[in-house]
Amino acid sequence: MKKAACTSILIGRKASLTGATLIARNDDTFSPIAPQRFYMHPAVENEPGRVLKSYLNEFEATLPENAYRYNAVPNVNYKVEGYYEESGINEKNVAMSCTESTYGNERTLAFDPLNTQSGLDEDCMQTMVLPYVASAQEAVTYLGQLIEKYGSAAGNSVLFSDVSEVWYMEIVTGHHWLAQRIPEDCYAVAANQVAIQWVDFADTANFKFSTGIEAFVEKHHLNPDLAGFNFRHIFGTDTQKDRHYNTPRVWYAHHLFDPEFPEMPESSELPFIVKPKRKLGLEDIEQLLGSHYNETRFDPLGNGDLADKLRYRPIGLNRTQNSHILELRQNQAVDTTGIIWLNLGMPAFSPYVPFYTNANDTAPSYRQTPMQWDMNSAYWLFRTLSMLVEAHHQQFIQEDLDYLKAVRQQCRTRLFEVDQQAADFEGAALTTFLTEQNYETVKIVSAMTQELIGRFITQGLELSQLTFNMDKNL
Repeated sequence: MKKAACTSILIGRKASLTGATLIARNDDTFSPIAPQRFYMHPAVENEPGRVLKSYLNEFEATLPENAYRYNAVPNVNYKVEGYYEESGINEKNVAMSCTESTYGNERTLAFDPLNTQSGLDEDCMQTMVLPYVASAQEAVTYLGQLIEKYGSAAGNSVLFSDVSEVWYMEIVTGHHWLAQRIPEDCYAVAANQVAIQWVDFADTANFKFSTGIEAFVEKHHLNPDLAGFNFRHIFGTDTQKDRHYNTPRVWYAHHLFDPEFPEMPESSELPFIVKPKRKLGLEDIEQLLGSHYNETRFDPLGNGDLADKLRYRPIGLNRTQNSHILELRQNQAVDTTGIIWLNLGMPAFSPYVPFYTNANDTAPSYRQTPMQWDMNSAYWLFRTLSMLVEAHHQQFIQEDLDYLKAVRQQCRTRLFEVDQQAADFEGAALTTFLTEQNYETVKIVSAMTQELIGRFITQGLELSQLTFNMDKNL
């Protein structure tokens, strides 16, 4: 299933509260129900001849005979919807989130159209890259070589990080792409629109790009600016849809992190990279990815004018199938560095659950997601919670917010305690220990969630409109 629209945020280590590098994204689809699961891919050694075939087009590629262990969050119904492994951290502590759907304009696509028939698309991209790279920069180069070899079936943007660097890559035509390193003291936000702005091709420490991209632009007279190379102006779109579907989300991120940021939700010149006035933490990302223009007149759950409430596309949606934060922590033992914070419900109402990525399994409630509703499944558990809160938003939201706060505190305490205990293990024993601790975290959060759902159902029965009191004896 093609990802309809996602929202991404990337934070450099000197801009983050703990010094971690952080990349995060909402995975949004066309449907409110597109079940996903979370599991670990084991490492592969000396297995030549493996082949990956897309279920969405004719793309086919032979995979390397060796692969690193990594985790993934794919579609359950992959034979119909495509693999879409979405997000993960491999055993070399390289994080990848794939992908943010991005749309090039017709001027550029006219001269380098997408290879929809057999090109590499987002359904196979994570599987083709994450198990084979040992740094964020290597990942950019590796994916770029694949795009130049096979072509791209769609416009996409990809997030990469390791413990030191954060990179954002935009694939805009059949064979052309550009990637920018996010400065360590900055954050960046993207929302389904070409985001990268001014490019310095001589600065190879901060920019990587497809072969011949400058000559391509010059040959076909694609640069509208009098001077410089603005990637957004050259390859991006600037439409009415952008100003109601895409740019408002970027504006709200800047507004959320800086209340003095001017109100300009329909601007096509919003900055991609910003140096924040304060350090940003996990809570800031969670608030952003679950947001719906909270505390503004554009909030569809607020009290504003109906036209304003329906004017812009929110960030957190019922179509968000998973929301993830990939954290690579500083000053941490290499085998406990990577944490994926995974939210399988609507991020406005459901919690982000932390998992050590140095693990060889995931709890059955995450690994085995059925296509039909089942309260034993994490996906369906958190979507049930989300539906109940939104259905009775006024009555349930404060209790839900209190629950989310309690889960955040519980999870952060657990990570601190497990980090201390992990010092007693190494190698395979450490992997086993962290796998067991992930299981325990799932058990704790699931119990808290089921208790809250029980309370909401009980309270919800009191909210029924099918009631009538005239005589206390009747």
